[in-house]
Amino acid sequence: MRVLLLCCIVALAELGLNPKKTYEYKYEGMVHFGLGQPNLVESGVKIMCKIKIVGVSQETFILQVSDLVFEELNGVLRKNNFNASPKLTQRIAAQLVKPIMFNYVGGHVSDIRTSAEIPDIIVNIVRGILDLFQVTVKTTQKIYGLEEASIHGICQSNYATEQDVNTKDMHITQVVDVSNCKEKAAIYRGMATAVLDQDSKLRGESVMTTLRYIYTVKPTAEGGLITRAHSQEQQHFTPFNVKGGSFKMQATKEMVLLGVTDTARAVTYGPMASKGSLVYKFVSAQANIPIIMQNLDDPVPKAVEMIKQLAEANRYQVDSATSQDTIKVYQLLRVTPYEGLELMWKQLAGNEEHRRWFLDMVVEVSDARILRFLQTRFQAADVSAVEAWQTLLLSMNHLQAIPDLVEMAKMFLNMPFSKSNIYLWHTVVLSYGSLVYKHCNYYTPCPVAAVQPLLDMAVESLKKGDDADMVLALKALGNAGHPGSIKTIMRFLPGVAANPVDLSPRVLSAAVQSMRLIAARDPQSVQDITMSLFLQKTLPTEIRMLAIMILFDTKPSMALVSIVTMHLQDEKDLHVVSFTYSYLSSLARSSTPNNQFLSTACNIARKILAPKFGRLSYHYSKAMRMDWFNDDFLIGTATEVFMLKSATNIFPTEIMMKGKFYFIGRILQLLEMGIHADGLKDLFRNFQQSFKGDLGLGDFQALYSVLQNWEIMPNDKPVLSAFARASGQEWFFADIDKEMIRNIINAVRPFGGKGSPLWASIEDLQRGVSWHRTKPFLIFEVRYFQATTLGLPLEISKYYETINGITVNAKAAVNPPLTESLRQLLISDISLETDGFIGFTKDFWVFYGINTELFQCGTEFKSKTPVAIPWNFSAKINVRERKFELDFPSCKKEVELLSVSYNVYAVSRNIEDLALAKITPMMPNAIDSNDEVVRMGPTIVRSEYEQVSTRNSWYPKTKVCAKSNIYGAGVCVESEFRREYYHEEYPLYYFLGYTRIALKVIPAQASKAVDKIHFEVDAGPSRPPASTRQLMETLRRLSKEAAQRLHLSSDSASSERGSDLRASDQVMEASNSTPEAVYIIKAFAMSGNQKPEGYDAAFYYTPKAKTQSAQLIMSQVGRDTNWKMCVDTFVNAKVEAKAHVRWGAECQSYDMSMRAATANQPGSKPTIKAKIHWTRVPRNMAEIGKRIERYVPGMALLLGFTQQVKGNTKQEVSASVIASSADSVDMHIEFPEYTVFRHAISFPLPPVSFQEVQQDNSNTTIDSFGWA
Repeated sequence: MRVLLLCCIVALAELGLNPKKTYEYKYEGMVHFGLGQPNLVESGVKIMCKIKIVGVSQETFILQVSDLVFEELNGVLRKNNFNASPKLTQRIAAQLVKPIMFNYVGGHVSDIRTSAEIPDIIVNIVRGILDLFQVTVKTTQKIYGLEEASIHGICQSNYATEQDVNTKDMHITQVVDVSNCKEKAAIYRGMATAVLDQDSKLRGESVMTTLRYIYTVKPTAEGGLITRAHSQEQQHFTPFNVKGGSFKMQATKEMVLLGVTDTARAVTYGPMASKGSLVYKFVSAQANIPIIMQNLDDPVPKAVEMIKQLAEANRYQVDSATSQDTIKVYQLLRVTPYEGLELMWKQLAGNEEHRRWFLDMVVEVSDARILRFLQTRFQAADVSAVEAWQTLLLSMNHLQAIPDLVEMAKMFLNMPFSKSNIYLWHTVVLSYGSLVYKHCNYYTPCPVAAVQPLLDMAVESLKKGDDADMVLALKALGNAGHPGSIKTIMRFLPGVAANPVDLSPRVLSAAVQSMRLIAARDPQSVQDITMSLFLQKTLPTEIRMLAIMILFDTKPSMALVSIVTMHLQDEKDLHVVSFTYSYLSSLARSSTPNNQFLSTACNIARKILAPKFGRLSYHYSKAMRMDWFNDDFLIGTATEVFMLKSATNIFPTEIMMKGKFYFIGRILQLLEMGIHADGLKDLFRNFQQSFKGDLGLGDFQALYSVLQNWEIMPNDKPVLSAFARASGQEWFFADIDKEMIRNIINAVRPFGGKGSPLWASIEDLQRGVSWHRTKPFLIFEVRYFQATTLGLPLEISKYYETINGITVNAKAAVNPPLTESLRQLLISDISLETDGFIGFTKDFWVFYGINTELFQCGTEFKSKTPVAIPWNFSAKINVRERKFELDFPSCKKEVELLSVSYNVYAVSRNIEDLALAKITPMMPNAIDSNDEVVRMGPTIVRSEYEQVSTRNSWYPKTKVCAKSNIYGAGVCVESEFRREYYHEEYPLYYFLGYTRIALKVIPAQASKAVDKIHFEVDAGPSRPPASTRQLMETLRRLSKEAAQRLHLSSDSASSERGSDLRASDQVMEASNSTPEAVYIIKAFAMSGNQKPEGYDAAFYYTPKAKTQSAQLIMSQVGRDTNWKMCVDTFVNAKVEAKAHVRWGAECQSYDMSMRAATANQPGSKPTIKAKIHWTRVPRNMAEIGKRIERYVPGMALLLGFTQQVKGNTKQEVSASVIASSADSVDMHIEFPEYTVFRHAISFPLPPVSFQEVQQDNSNTTIDSFGWA
């Protein structure tokens, strides 16, 4: 007995198959996607078959598949059944019926071979079957782990074994760590420019996978034989943190031994081609777009017809119903051969609209075909420079960054057409640099040959001493971010270069910034260079600050930050100090994961430097960063603003702003913009002497006189340089030199004659112009592929597509007509009639599921956001009389201006039954899916599946409108939501379900028929409307009566109230002496010959010495109405400002006052006080005020304020801000029922604001600060 047991153990040590036997198994594999909650729709597929394994040699076997059945699910799991797909079953079975050969030794599968014509998608399904035979058995250990190959790659497997005492079968459990494989069967596409954030992954994952195998192994004379194998793979995916709810994928497969027989005869097979190992092999999925499936046969005529249909549908405005058809065109173009692209060009290039659509969409081909197509266009020069610029920019941005295409793209650097336009040449060079950056993300180490053309350009430009060429080459090297370019960049940097260099600040700035992306790839080298630049005090201030900016991009250590801190303490340049200290302070408050260690170091540095530099004002250079990050959603944003100045420049020499978006473990660098204004130094060299800094009349006069002398600027360097970057890649920059300024001035100068461009434009406008542009644009296509245990490719994809459109039709008339000079426009009546449209439609998809060329199943999030703003109006302008009129037609039909709608669907598609594709809302529309609830008296017995989580349906539908019966129009906001919440209340569930929000302009019931809506602005001297004159007389009389009553009263409150009435009386007296209004604005509804209805407003301005007062009187015009609003304002420069607002019947129903003043006394601290007082307000305003009063205490507590409950003045809110020190203020806010206050709020002030006031001996305190 012991001998027999020993033999069994030895046999089990290695699994094997007898080459003289035939093994028959039953196989079933299933995968489905959903939320894993009851009564929600899911989608999935199931594959069932029988497999037969026949030996060829001791280590080689043949696998044959028979009785294949392919089924699909699109419904509620356990309520709806899988449905057979006969056509697709037949297609797959026709491939699987052919013999498949593989090697099998010691429980390990290798060297899979099939007929050459069998596609990889079928071979991968076979890999999923053979994966159940891949198991390592160790009889000497019950628990063991090892690294081995599987369908998911080279992954860590952990085993646990147990032997059945009765049957001697061994039960083996294998758990595979799919998340940390050495060679994981997974690939990313479209994320090359998004920086991987490992620190964010420590706070949570967006994808988590578990994989388990269970085997039953029977001992035989030949070795262990697998009699049953089961595998279960579960994956959780969410756009946020999986801890907050997730979509779920469950894939299971099972194999059961049906029988073992002697092999009757050998299996015949033809030539075999090696298909590789057991590890999943990805196929090219460029054309397999997961959100659509269509017949791709004969793509050229289909694509041409669809482009024509899209162009026609979007001819006047963007047609949101057809916007997603652009994705279909992209798919057709991706399967079109190069010859087909040329044929399409010949068919579409002759029509301007079709030509634009084709050039905008062909950029998504993204392989060698688009490069060949562009090469032909450049050689033939049959596209304009603008067309070439746009097409090349997007093509290179979306191009696959594989070695062959990088090498092929070099040809554009040497083509004459590329240099025919300066901006096209910039785009060619910068785009090639971007392509190298993406290439280096996928191939490490990145070959220097890829960046060599740019290195050669940089060296050559340095030899020639051409600033423009040096800047372009350095910017391209900055885009490439290749560590091998460090030595070349160093040649441009003083104190770092081997040979002395004397270059302009513009070139030095480009050289320093060219290291911004290398900072992440080779931080040590960049730290050495930037520290060296920072410590060179002879360098221009701006260059040292840029060096600090790049240094912190490398995420320096605590030691390096300490070195910077030490040197700052002895720094004499306050601009460098202010810039670095403000950047340290901003980073110290950072909450994003990638700065969690840097923020600690910066916080310590800030505390060391604060006593000495914490009070530097905003007159110096600054670096500011604002960010936030949410762990539940794994989402965050960051915004950085850099303002670089120097002691010799009153204006910033460089301003940069950039934003970042943190999303599921990636950092996406959004739009970044910058302006370099070093060329303005020569223009403003003497301006600083006459600039006082108070932004008064003298400053503006000095600025005007300087700008008049712009001709003194040098011709050989730009005045301004501007750049724009997206995803960290610079895609555009331009220099504005003196010649360009001269051309702009000559083009728009009012004294221009018939030869000027502006004259030609006005003539075109008089003849009538019609202009239309539409641009489709795939903003991003991000795809992630991973193998599943079934051998089917799991895909997580995000697509964001937009169609932007604008249409303008306009015709103008000038009376009298222009004859000599554009100056005649100033004395002519100008009329304009125009209609048009501006808007866009943005479609966004997230797909999570199985995507192959044969079938798709999974979960799909679809969102659509159309914005449509049409216009139709006529305008009249008289510049001499300063009158402007607008007429709009009455609102006759509903117009949707904006809407946002989205839903989550379970999708099922297969190529053999395209018409039967199912896209089912995951959350049912009807509230009838609770039919498993069985009611028994007062208790409710629920099904086992529903006991996991309780439903909570929420279906609100609202419509809020504001209508005007005067103008016959209104605005409505509609919203509808469908949610299925559960007790978990995970954040993901807040967003899932049908959602629609819309903003509409609608026709409303008007008091009388409206022909048109008339707006008029009269800025010339004119008498106010009759209703306003009558109101002014009434207010003057009431003011005098109130003043008389005031003399008879001794009440203190009445005395305060009287001060306002006296001010109003002064206003009325001034209006009597100066009856002309500064502005008169009218908004009328016109109806035939009837009197107009609507509103008019008159604005008065009465300047006096050191004081300014203004009044606004708005009146409703119409029958039986006396509603009016009166606003009086009074400003005493640098001392006091107040406003008095009254409205209602003859401005008497409601009353509110506001006042703000400064209070400065010798020896006291500067103070600003503000107060709002109301006598009578409408009920809804009072209710809003009470809500705010209830809300403030909680928010004040969060902001660090202290609350004191005490009674203050009723119907009044006051606040005071006291400058308690040069870098802090005290704040007190009094409400009727309580007071909130906080002391020492950090707030850096300009140095003069605090110190000079302390030394001021004049008393500017307001004597009386109260009123009623």
